[in-house]
Amino acid sequence: MASPTADEGLRQEARAWLAANLTHDLRGLGGPGREDEGFELRRDWERRLGAAGWTCLGWPKEYGGRDAPLADQVAFHEEYARADAPARVGHIGEGLIGPTILEFGTDEQKERFLPPIQRGEELWCQGYSEPEAGSDLAGVRTRAELSGDEWVITGQKVWTSLAHVADWCFALCRTEPGSQRHRGLSYLLVPMRQPGVEVRPIVQLTGSSEFNEVFFDGARTAAGNILGEPGDGWRVAMATLGYERGASTLGQQIGFRRELDRVIAVARRTGAADDPILRDRLVQSWIELEIMRLNALRTMRSLGAGEPGPEVSIAKLYWSQWHQRLGELAQAVLGRAGLVYEGDEDLQRLYLFSRADTIYAGSSEIQRTIIAERTLGLPR
Repeated sequence: MASPTADEGLRQEARAWLAANLTHDLRGLGGPGREDEGFELRRDWERRLGAAGWTCLGWPKEYGGRDAPLADQVAFHEEYARADAPARVGHIGEGLIGPTILEFGTDEQKERFLPPIQRGEELWCQGYSEPEAGSDLAGVRTRAELSGDEWVITGQKVWTSLAHVADWCFALCRTEPGSQRHRGLSYLLVPMRQPGVEVRPIVQLTGSSEFNEVFFDGARTAAGNILGEPGDGWRVAMATLGYERGASTLGQQIGFRRELDRVIAVARRTGAADDPILRDRLVQSWIELEIMRLNALRTMRSLGAGEPGPEVSIAKLYWSQWHQRLGELAQAVLGRAGLVYEGDEDLQRLYLFSRADTIYAGSSEIQRTIIAERTLGLPR
């Protein structure tokens, strides 16, 4: 599939702005397993991006976007990657909840929540997984009851990325007592900084803590902070996953490209690139990343047409396995030096962090079942 043609004027504008504003202390900050790195610098950078109109490019102008077509959005991501700009801290807001609010939100919800996301002023986290409902999302037990003009929420979420710094959480909750599986769920927007919300960081294999447990004990949110109708949360949640596994992967791939470039540079420096087997693996990794990008573009087109296609189902399975192979390739390029945590810590961290890729956001086993049953129509 050919890549769409971008407005070269916008590409040049983005390149010039990044060159003028991206200081040395920001370059390469953050990324998988390093979300705590230079966080305040990156949060300030998010606000600068928003003020200059470089966030939420595809959103309507009335909510701070540029109404930019897909090609222009891709062009900006490409220039952002080439500039070695820092990993974004607002990607959950811009890439997941923002598009979901645009699709399902009321006018009041759009006016309240979209501009602060675009300006980089409010950060979001995703309240989906629970101890008894990880990849099997339909098993969520977190309850929400309507009491007067507020929802009262009780339960637990886990693996909640950036919950410790987020201002808001979009949470899938069971709002109809006695309901089971996909029925009786609602999609609530919950403020994080309130009594009744406790966040406990989880220390990862890398030593950092970018995801968390979140406990709701009588936490509250306004009755109007619901996307879609009560009981219709599954449909809204699946739409969010469509954006997560399609459009937002273009931003995710910025980091992937940077990691692959790092692995290639180390392979050249150490002489590993002269090994024909390792050289073949490097080339294969580059090809597969290009395929990932093209599939994300195709997925965005299907989302733009109003109905996610089968591309959404394969996206998470594809990138998670690719990223794990890249981590293994990084270790192979490092050789014996990769066995001791005193060498290239970036590549070692890549390997350690990527072990979780096939578990979080829907395990590979669950993804294969979804593809088999819902995309290919195979029997259970």
